[in-house]
Amino acid sequence: MDTRILYIKNMVCNRCIRVVSEEFKKLGYDVRSIELGKVVLLGKISKQELQKIKEVLLSNGFELIDDQQHQLIEQVKTIIIRHIHHGGLKPEAVNFSDFLEQQTGVNYFNLSKLFSSFEGVTIEKYIILQKIERVKELLVYDEQTLSEIAFELEYSSVAHLSGQFKKVTGMTPSAFKKMTGPRRTPLDQV
Repeated sequence: MDTRILYIKNMVCNRCIRVVSEEFKKLGYDVRSIELGKVVLLGKISKQELQKIKEVLLSNGFELIDDQQHQLIEQVKTIIIRHIHHGGLKPEAVNFSDFLEQQTGVNYFNLSKLFSSFEGVTIEKYIILQKIERVKELLVYDEQTLSEIAFELEYSSVAHLSGQFKKVTGMTPSAFKKMTGPRRTPLDQV
């Protein structure tokens, strides 16, 4: 039997996987596998069914990605988010550019040009923004020292983390911890 791979934008966490899985089951599809940004379905899908899937996904804050370039961009974003927010997938000895090249099968120079043209930021800047959001999350939890956070997120030092944090947020990590009110940005908006 045929399988169909669908790429979905804005899937950033396990809750997203659960919601998408539940919606596909409600629609009556046999989900073979599901992960951040990707669903594999068993069987064929008509154009009308595809339109219904798009509508259901959109009503839940997700978007079906049709063209290959957008699929590749979402794949890069998903790899980065999974590594930074859900436990390092990348071996420590491998730099991110080589890791992305291995995971996507696309030359990093071409990947970088494509990503920048679609997203308006470089892959490196996107990684930094994701790391800063993870730092914010860990600071809010208040379960680790800044030194432990720096180590977990592969910063060379606490000073490097603090400098990058201030450059992105305009405040030091300690000033951020003292802040009240909303402090984080949803991952799909980074």
